[in-house]
Amino acid sequence: MTGSEEKPTGGERLQKVLAAAGVASRRVVEQYIVEGRIEVNGRIVTELGSRVDPETDRVSVDGVAVQLDTAKRYYMLNKPTGVVSTMRDEQGRPDLRRFTSSLEERVYNVGRLDAETSGLLLLTNDGELAHVLAHPSFGVEKTYIAKVQGRMTPQTLQRLKQGIELEDGPIAIDRGRLLQAKGDASHSLVEVTLHSGRNRIVRRMLDAVGHPVVELVRRQFGPLHLGTLRSGELRELTKIERGQLLTISRAAEAGRKEGR
Repeated sequence: MTGSEEKPTGGERLQKVLAAAGVASRRVVEQYIVEGRIEVNGRIVTELGSRVDPETDRVSVDGVAVQLDTAKRYYMLNKPTGVVSTMRDEQGRPDLRRFTSSLEERVYNVGRLDAETSGLLLLTNDGELAHVLAHPSFGVEKTYIAKVQGRMTPQTLQRLKQGIELEDGPIAIDRGRLLQAKGDASHSLVEVTLHSGRNRIVRRMLDAVGHPVVELVRRQFGPLHLGTLRSGELRELTKIERGQLLTISRAAEAGRKEGR
C-alpha cells in the first residue's frame, strides 16, 4: 500500500496494532511487512510506515484474518449433558451462566446443543462472526459422535449420505463412518458430519433409519476441535483458532457483497 493508499496522518502504525493483537512482536511484524506477508483490506502492504484503523480495516497475515479489536473474546466450552444452551433459562434449568459467570465480558453461545447433547459450544461477544457461523446458508460443518441403538450397517450409513426424507424436508449428511459395530452388538458408534442447522437434526436422522440415539457428542464445529477439553471446562480460543474463524466470517461477508 503506497502513495494515496496509505494513511500517513490517521490511524495507528500497522506493526503496533498487530503486536497489540498478539500476532508477534513489533520487530517480527515489521519483518512480515517487508516480506509481503500482510494484507490490509485485500492489498499486500510492504511499507513500514503503513497505518490502519483497527475499527474499520481488515488485516490478515499469511492469508489468515486477524482480530484487531482486543475487546472481542472467543471461548470453547465442552457442554455437559443436562445443561440448556441459553444464558438464562426461564424454566430454571441449568444454563450456561455457571460456566461464564467469572468472565469479565458478556458472551453468548453460537447456535445450540439440546440439553441431552454434550460437546463443543462456541461462546463469543462477536455478533458478526456469530451470525455467520450459526447460519446454515454459510455451510459451517459440525461433526458428532453418536452411540445408537442396534447394529448399524454400511448400507444404512450410505442411506444417510444419499439423503432421507423427514417431516420438514429432505436431508443428508456430508460424511459419515462407523466407529464400532461388531457382531450382534446392541449398540453402534457412528461419526457423522453435516452443515444443517435444523433442530435436533442428528437425532431425528438416526431415529428415522432405525437407530435411536443413546448418547450424542459434538466433537467439531467448523475448524474447531474439542480435543482433550473435559466436560464442563471452558477455554479461550488460541490465536490460530481465532484466525480460522475470522477467515471464514470474512469470506462469507465477501461472498454476500459479491452476490448483491
